Amino acid sequence: MFTGHFTWFNRLVVVVAALSCWPLTVQAQITPFPRFPVVGGVSVDAQGVVRNATLAERAEVLDRLRKTAQSPTGKLVDSVSLRMVSLVKLQRLLAQAISEGSQLPDDVLYLAGLQRIEYVFVYPQATDGSADGDIVLAGPAETWTIRDDASVVGKQSGRPVLRLEDLLVALRSSSDTRDQVISVSIDPTPEGQMRLEKLLSRIGSGSGFSPSTAEPALREAFGPQRVTLTGLPQNSRMAQTLVAADFQMKRLAMNLTSSPIKNLPSYLEMIRNTGAQRGVQPRWWITCDYDSIAHSQDRLAWKISGRGIKTLTEDDSVDATGNRVGSGNVSKQAQRWADMFTEKFDELCALEPAFGDLRSIMDLNIVATIISSQQLQQLSGCDLSLLLGQSDQPLPTPEWQVPKWLEPQCSFIRGQAGWTISASGGVEINPWKIVSQLATQDESVKSIRLQSAASGQQWWWD
Repeated sequence: MFTGHFTWFNRLVVVVAALSCWPLTVQAQITPFPRFPVVGGVSVDAQGVVRNATLAERAEVLDRLRKTAQSPTGKLVDSVSLRMVSLVKLQRLLAQAISEGSQLPDDVLYLAGLQRIEYVFVYPQATDGSADGDIVLAGPAETWTIRDDASVVGKQSGRPVLRLEDLLVALRSSSDTRDQVISVSIDPTPEGQMRLEKLLSRIGSGSGFSPSTAEPALREAFGPQRVTLTGLPQNSRMAQTLVAADFQMKRLAMNLTSSPIKNLPSYLEMIRNTGAQRGVQPRWWITCDYDSIAHSQDRLAWKISGRGIKTLTEDDSVDATGNRVGSGNVSKQAQRWADMFTEKFDELCALEPAFGDLRSIMDLNIVATIISSQQLQQLSGCDLSLLLGQSDQPLPTPEWQVPKWLEPQCSFIRGQAGWTISASGGVEINPWKIVSQLATQDESVKSIRLQSAASGQQWWWD
């Protein structure tokens, strides 16, 4: 948005933003995935417009999800520091489900309760043919439950479990991310910026200003914001997660929702009585942050470490045509909020599933890039064509409505100054760059691979 001054009271902050979303899913193709719409926050209509889901809609989806849920059994009820998932054996299970026309069980949909991927192990095909080649993903796991917000999370940690659907999209999109980063950006239109500026110039002063009266006019003037997605299928759950995480971050920053954890005030609360530089608007975005990607000399064992995300910020301004322009500068308070958000991200993952899902997606894209860029499929001698979407036996992923526009919402806060502030932001994932820059040799990961080899035909094991 832009900055303007109001003289009636000490401070008025007007924020126009959009609500975060877990859009309505639509499955047009026959797949072994579940067949019911999922709404958890808002829905997306056929025109790509995001709106709030009603309480009745949310209750209906939660009820249907819980009626079809399968409770974890056996060792799946345990919490473990390292659970292994075989991609080759998982693919065989999927092929069988397709052949039989059956839906996939929950343990497959939720990848045996994996919550992060810390290791990738390669087991080459035996030269005498006694053992097939395989690629194994490993990480912490726990039994899962369906929370009241219809998210599927670890029963103890509250953090979302990984999804088969997202793994398939990551594997199939990996080659596209070599030249184009995965990103979402949700921004006001230049026309909306100009209309809002003209409106505020007319109503910005005078003792009769009323936020409740002004809000409808502000919303109409600003209009919908555009959603721009790159580097991934726009009708995928992964795309929905990027949109949801971006807007949840904006809602927290701009005081559109209360923080679910302590010591994370909104950005507006932080600058309530200090003001902000006129004409400057902060922009935040979430990106990857891994400490290292270690591998053995033979490249048969890989370890991914680090918290996975960090938040960056930059000050933007709006030019005479309503376009936002990056300044290359960072305001002290905006940087402070970005650092706080990064520091508290792990806590947020346990209470806000959009953030946990985002980190899962970052892990999955890093893993998919390691497999692709290091040619691990060829190194192992295994065939992953069904998972990669290259098989004659199709396994389409569910289709989601593509989010294109998000309706604005206003928030008013009084303080000492007279600024109008909004935030723009997004999510950016550049897995090829991360793998190429962070990959380093470390023989210590080799021993973990040897200890983690499969001893039976089960597609997962501890």
